Amino acid sequence: QVQVVESGGGLVQAGGSLRLSCVISGSIFSYTTLAWYRQAPGKQRDLVATITGGGTTNYVDSVKGRFTISRDNAKRSLYLQMHSLKPEDTAVYYCNRAGPKFSVGDREYWGQGTQVTVSS
Repeated sequence: QVQVVESGGGLVQAGGSLRLSCVISGSIFSYTTLAWYRQAPGKQRDLVATITGGGTTNYVDSVKGRFTISRDNAKRSLYLQMHSLKPEDTAVYYCNRAGPKFSVGDREYWGQGTQVTVSS
């Protein structure tokens, strides 16, 4: 059964940095395109960045040049390095597959996420 554990969030001032981590167990990892998502209060969950099994990355325009997604297949881990943080980056951050999401039974599965709060 898949398990996803995100960590590394916190409270930071605008302009600061954070590094998020995600460990994924119970699912094929190395060849899977993975992604970071975020959900701000009262808003839908949105895609932030993706990385293929071979390391090709893509970012939404709002984080280009500030965020870097990476992975360590040996550690079954996904990372998001965030610099120059802005108050609008405040959200709960999640990791999952970029395509069909992880599932448990017939239900879509998400980890608990990690809260990032950026103060102005």
